[in-house]
Amino acid sequence: MRFRVVPAAYVLLLRGTGAGAEVLLQLRQNTGYRDGHWAAAAAGHVEADESVLAAACREAEEEVGVKIDPADLEPLTTMHRTHGNHDPIDERVDFFFGCHRWAGDPHLVETAKAADLGWFPLAALPEPVVPHERYVLDGVRENRLATITTFGF
Repeated sequence: MRFRVVPAAYVLLLRGTGAGAEVLLQLRQNTGYRDGHWAAAAAGHVEADESVLAAACREAEEEVGVKIDPADLEPLTTMHRTHGNHDPIDERVDFFFGCHRWAGDPHLVETAKAADLGWFPLAALPEPVVPHERYVLDGVRENRLATITTFGF
């Protein structure tokens, strides 16, 4: 069966390296999807006529007020995922990027969609984290992410 996929870009803002690395997460609210869960501080759908790199940079500016040069985006994994319900909105291809350099101080911009924003050690993430994002964050911490991953199949 053919289906359409929804592409999305995720930017994991990271500081530090190794066991002490931290990631910036936001607490979702009023979105209708995983409200009350911690999630990547910057993520969203790729828009028409927009590259995934442009989408990642745009989302970072819209959601946490930082400017990112596309050259500073480090590809982490591409995840093909599903909710298994055959609803087109739930058939996804997610592009995850790590980023260690940006301009500006990250801050909560979309206060209607996020209740909080904070830095967390990869080794001590808050609960709950959006499940597919937790999978990627654990992979970053354990240095075990494959170029292509699947989730929900």
